[in-house]
Amino acid sequence: MTDRHHLLVRGGTFAAVGDGGDISGVRGQGAPDGLFVRDARHLSRWQLTVDGAVPEALTPVADGDTARCVLVPRGGRQEPPAYTLFREQAVAEGAFVEALRVTSNRSTPTTVRIAVTADADFTDQFELRSDHRTYTKTGAVRSRQVLDDGVEFSYQRGEWRSCTTVTSEPAPDGVEETGTGARRLVWALDLEPHGSAELSLRVAARPHGASRQPRVPRSPAAANEQLLALEGQFAEGVPFPTGWPELAAACARGLSDLAVLQVPADGPDGEELLVPAAGAPWFLTLLGRDALLTSLFALPYRPQLAAATLPALAATQATETGTGPVAQPGKIVHEVRYGELAHFGQVPFGRYYGSVDATPLFLVLLGAYVEQTGDVEPARRLESHARAAIGWMLDHGGLTSRGYLVYRADEGGLANQNWKDSPGAICSADGSRATGPVMAAGAQGYAYDALRRTAHLARTVWDDEVYAALLEQAAGDLRDRFQRDFWMAEHSFPALALDGDGRHVDALASDAGHLLWSGLLDKEYGELVGRRLLEPDFFSGWGVRTLAAGQAAYHPLSYHRGSVWPHDNALITLGLARYGLHDEARTVAHALVDAATAAGHRLPEVLAGYGRDTHAEPVPYPHACVREARSAAAPLALLTAVGGA
Repeated sequence: MTDRHHLLVRGGTFAAVGDGGDISGVRGQGAPDGLFVRDARHLSRWQLTVDGAVPEALTPVADGDTARCVLVPRGGRQEPPAYTLFREQAVAEGAFVEALRVTSNRSTPTTVRIAVTADADFTDQFELRSDHRTYTKTGAVRSRQVLDDGVEFSYQRGEWRSCTTVTSEPAPDGVEETGTGARRLVWALDLEPHGSAELSLRVAARPHGASRQPRVPRSPAAANEQLLALEGQFAEGVPFPTGWPELAAACARGLSDLAVLQVPADGPDGEELLVPAAGAPWFLTLLGRDALLTSLFALPYRPQLAAATLPALAATQATETGTGPVAQPGKIVHEVRYGELAHFGQVPFGRYYGSVDATPLFLVLLGAYVEQTGDVEPARRLESHARAAIGWMLDHGGLTSRGYLVYRADEGGLANQNWKDSPGAICSADGSRATGPVMAAGAQGYAYDALRRTAHLARTVWDDEVYAALLEQAAGDLRDRFQRDFWMAEHSFPALALDGDGRHVDALASDAGHLLWSGLLDKEYGELVGRRLLEPDFFSGWGVRTLAAGQAAYHPLSYHRGSVWPHDNALITLGLARYGLHDEARTVAHALVDAATAAGHRLPEVLAGYGRDTHAEPVPYPHACVREARSAAAPLALLTAVGGA
């Protein structure tokens, strides 16, 4: 986060507050502050004043699951502060709670006037992004209602209705208008000499479509107790490596983050599930690729993530061709959104299918789950969904007609539909973008693995030998074609992609490591690729760069053209181990663990690509998600790949 916002996350809810615990609602250069639930901002102002003035932070909010700060009135050395405020805040699912204690520093009785200015603008997250797009909201109405113990903010646009309720104990002495949509809750607190008084504030968000009122904890301490219990339960029984305490700490931190990043979803029969959200602040929702990779990394340790992700994605699998080019029968969803703009079709992401690789990864996870756990029930239950996914790969996906999985830029959606989905990510070494239909290398590896794993399910679970043989033949043919068409002999390395004319998109990119994970390359080619990824232009010392340095396209602060992604490196490490390159796997694993150790044992979404030889600490990427599910699960993948080495 930037602009000194501190993130509190629980399920589908997050709050971003400033150093003093306030929410200003003012746009800065980074992500906005506020309380967000299901893609909408349910608190856009939350500002504390004492005796009409904003206090200053004596001890600002620090990173953590609870926001705590100490505030005093502004002044100088000649007049010590008349009072001290101790502020504590936390979130729960659909809720925000605050405990405020005011302590007098005077030897005589005094009265302190506390005020909290609150507002809820119900702005959709897509309106708050840096592209500054505007959206028409015909007929939208905001209203406020004063309650005995607070105020309720409401929003309605046609059938769309949301509300935020703010209550306090003790009840405010008054609720004042401010000349804007905000309301000011005020208390006059009488303090004995060196005495204290406390306020408890509770915010309940009721987004559109919510089936029940949120359960608001009685205090931040109660919310923190619930969170610690959840995190402890989630980490229980995981065999942390005793000989590598830094990896153990990264695994523990990652599991804690995964515990709070679970969001509700429905299965094919309407059953309620909890699945890993992609990340906060922008992607606290189900993203197919992210949930699948997270579940794969965690599978040996927390198979319940896969057990929930698979039916949730089956329930959202496309069954017919949509109005746009990306929804096709059998395709697995890329992104699910619940916000107002998605509801009214003003953004395409309500159920958006712009991903070429979520569908094969769905099949990879299904096969891996059965192999890891021995539980065949999901494979039986989801057989029709798996066959439909295979059908999409062979038909609409392009395996039969083009020989490869293919995507095309989606107007209004994503230009690139593999994991490197920023507009210029799929490029040649000189930086020029791929044109026409794109065949990305990594997706072909996933397709190969999906065909092989589904063939195994067909033979061992579905008792369909003919189908199994068909899929095995398709996998073998794909492997032969790929090594013929993608291999760049002059670099002894595969192309990042093929363009619409079948020409090499010749940037040297980390996606080659995903081919090791999938097992697509012959052993000789795989060993060449694995060793090449550890050369200095690729390996920064903190991990493998998405694009090798020295190419014109390289930029260390680009999202996908020179940065270091922990989940990308986790896949590479698993791939190196698969090809017997154990020293190289340990080198990458140690680099990632060192990066985590430098950041409180938490891996961010992405790091800048600057080298460790010139930067003794990893350089953050400026707009990275602070909590990201794939990065949280990456240490578990490292543990699988290299053990406690």
